[in-house]
Amino acid sequence: MGDEVDLQKMFKELTGYEKNHVDLRIDGMPASPMQIVQAHVVCEDPAYMRDYVLNENGDIKELWFTSIESN
Repeated sequence: MGDEVDLQKMFKELTGYEKNHVDLRIDGMPASPMQIVQAHVVCEDPAYMRDYVLNENGDIKELWFTSIESN
């Protein structure tokens, strides 16, 4: 990630989740779509794992980004 077009697509995707009342988090902390995209921009080698948390109907209720450290 890092290409401007990819980051714009990511922002649009996350904004859509936010509009559908999906709780967005990065490393366990609540975050806006812009904060998540900025975290990808700031990191030299960003590696985030997505974790989709579903409700009882199987709909996405939370989307977590957890930083992954490469060794």
